[in-house]
Amino acid sequence: MQIPAEAVAATVMIEVVRISALPIKRGAPYPGRAVAYWAGDEAANALTLIGTLPSGEQHRCGFSPGWSIRAYEDSLDLALFEAAFCFSCHEIRMHGTAVPPSLATQFFDADTPPSHALLALFRAATP
Repeated sequence: MQIPAEAVAATVMIEVVRISALPIKRGAPYPGRAVAYWAGDEAANALTLIGTLPSGEQHRCGFSPGWSIRAYEDSLDLALFEAAFCFSCHEIRMHGTAVPPSLATQFFDADTPPSHALLALFRAATP
């Protein structure tokens, strides 16, 4: 997966969200409950793992993401980006101030060790 390098460098905290529904409009935050906050090495390691997700092909499920991450800089004001992950259709939708349109929709291979590791992190964060 490609994440804008400047957003990765500026991220000081990641909010992990267990998604409960799709947003009303594209570009709006995904509704759900924040289940974890990662900072420091934990955030950096998660972004590194996400950056290693191998490209894949789209599968048809209608995009039903289970988790998203919101990356914040020092001000913790607006998210630099939010990325929602659907492990069924292997799609990632990303939006935010640091996301160019070319990176808004990406596909990953959900049947690889990095994808399994990310899913395990999300599940471990969810009470």
